[in-house]
Amino acid sequence: MPGVSARGLSLEQRKQLAVNLTRVLARYRPILDAYIIEFFTDDLWGTLPGSWQEALDGLNPPQLATQLLGMPGEGEVVRYRSVWPLSLLALKSTACALAFTRTPGFQTPSEFLENPSQSSRLTAPFRKHVRPKKQHEIRRLGELVKKLSDLTGCTQVVDIGSGQGHLSRFMSLGLGLMVKSIEGDQRLVERAQRLDQELLQALEKEEKRHPQAVHAGPRHSPHHVVRWVEPTALCQELLLPLETLPQSGARLLLTGLHACGDLSVALLRHFSCPEVVALASVGCCYMKLSDPGGYPLSQWVAGLPGCELPYRLREGACHALEEYAKRLQKAGPGLRTHCYRAALETVIRGARPELRRPGVQGIPRVHELKIEEYVQRGLQRVGLDPQLPLNLAALRAHQAQENRVVAFFSLALLLAPLVETLILLDRLLHLQEQGFHAELLPIFSPELSPRNLVLVATKRPLGEAFSLLETEHS
Repeated sequence: MPGVSARGLSLEQRKQLAVNLTRVLARYRPILDAYIIEFFTDDLWGTLPGSWQEALDGLNPPQLATQLLGMPGEGEVVRYRSVWPLSLLALKSTACALAFTRTPGFQTPSEFLENPSQSSRLTAPFRKHVRPKKQHEIRRLGELVKKLSDLTGCTQVVDIGSGQGHLSRFMSLGLGLMVKSIEGDQRLVERAQRLDQELLQALEKEEKRHPQAVHAGPRHSPHHVVRWVEPTALCQELLLPLETLPQSGARLLLTGLHACGDLSVALLRHFSCPEVVALASVGCCYMKLSDPGGYPLSQWVAGLPGCELPYRLREGACHALEEYAKRLQKAGPGLRTHCYRAALETVIRGARPELRRPGVQGIPRVHELKIEEYVQRGLQRVGLDPQLPLNLAALRAHQAQENRVVAFFSLALLLAPLVETLILLDRLLHLQEQGFHAELLPIFSPELSPRNLVLVATKRPLGEAFSLLETEHS
């Protein structure tokens, strides 16, 4: 999807974008607030303007992907079967115009053309135990961190929320950076250390097979630390250097690959420490942000009417628009899941009106079930009698509205990037209010990694050198 680049905006333009976003989100709040499983119980279709209903009713999934989400299939020509109301066209245009662009400046990932499971840009030892999505992420973010480290003269990288250490291993053993990895889960740290040793052995064997390609200089494995990083308190361990340095002291670069919820906020808070000179953070799981505390962070956004983003909106911002558009284009039977779950909600409310939106553990192979079979299994999972008498005619009528359910969900998904944009814009403004320099870049292919925007911050302006961060590593 097209969008706006944060790099091309002045401070005043970023502030105005925040104003525009809060106004638009307030206008379409009923769509964003809605739970798709309440499509029938709350008559969500009836909440849409009549002209919207007329335009969207009867559109099949591929048409929704093409006409509403603006993501046509390869070689497809966009054709509307009727004239859409200006208000619906305005929604579509606004959603595209105000969201940060998620299209990176490199070709969508040519590294998987030869083999969809193995990145051609990583050597075999670094691909082992790493899924294709993660291969793409650690390579792209690792190379950006290496460039940022060189530009800012960093002495050490701190990988926060490092998990099994895939990014840390690539940065240290692949790119030669000094890396400290901080992770709160002891089991993940122990596995990371085992994988470190396995990779070192693999690299040593590779050197023996290819002695002409000897690694320059000693290899340093990541230094792993088991520590939870609190969002509201400074972590001294995070700021400690790994080795004794001259009087100039440590110069730290903080990074986090999909730092979950408040962990991404913790990175921003630590950036104000004098030891830290650079930041490269990719956030995710916005619904886990503390409220208040995790958003808003900037004084500007906090002062705007309608800036509030409750859980439902933040959860919606984590959906993968590109992935869903692909599902729409394929028009697979899996799309009926939302319709089935919404029909189940009507039966649950009829049996126990006080039981609203209960969690239903995954029912396997939904697309192979009749709607009444799904409802019976769902009733059992929420503790109700699966043999309750069912109104089959009503269930069939709900099933007949499957495309309407998909259309409403697509509307909400069209708006979701605006919520993510406001959250990330708030972080940019928060850093700029403190006198720091901050930019936002699409770093991953959105088809592989939906949360693909990296927040890059420095204490001193990089000027034209910043453009180096946007280029692919040769």
